[in-house]
Amino acid sequence: MVKRTLVQNRPWLLASIAAAVAYFVLSDARIPGIGIIALKGAGVACLSVYAWLRHSSADARLLAVAMALSALGDIGMEFYTAIGGGIFLVSHLFAVALYLRNRRRNTAPSQKLFAVALAFLTPFVAWQLVSSTVDAAAVTLYALALGAMAGLAWTSSFPRYRVGLGAVLFVISDLLIFAQMDILAQSPIPAWLIWPTYYAGQFLIATGVIQTLRNELQPE
Repeated sequence: MVKRTLVQNRPWLLASIAAAVAYFVLSDARIPGIGIIALKGAGVACLSVYAWLRHSSADARLLAVAMALSALGDIGMEFYTAIGGGIFLVSHLFAVALYLRNRRRNTAPSQKLFAVALAFLTPFVAWQLVSSTVDAAAVTLYALALGAMAGLAWTSSFPRYRVGLGAVLFVISDLLIFAQMDILAQSPIPAWLIWPTYYAGQFLIATGVIQTLRNELQPE
């Protein structure tokens, strides 16, 4: 069983990590544009393949599609921000569908409050960060989907400190992108933190969801 797991599944996670780290390290290197763009998309694309192969349920398929769309969004962002953002918005809708299918039965009031805060403060903060730009309305609309995704992830039946935390890291990453458009335009902080928080969030979401599905729906 352990041997089968190593052969069939871990390579996709290892490939994902390797691609993500390589992109972060080499993003400023003189690599042909298409090469670095492909490397960027490969990190989450491998997580999509991992999710698709690791479990055959409808929930795993929703996760795989959300991850595949995110990978396309990563690539799209390199060509035109609006294209990448639009693809990411659709990926959030697939994630929302996944989390709505897996609601936590008993959620503490404090956890519900935090989920509501994620859902409503995310678009508000995003709007504040970009309110002086012409893209403020589009960013706010996107952030509504982002906040809904994160809030539902936090109150889903998946592990809160893996999937929920992963969604929060995703929110932090995107808010850093928005801050980079204006108030942090001259700061090196976004460049250092956007990719690590984004990829770590996606990795936690993918592995947390799949592990839960395997433990609950396909015990070994």
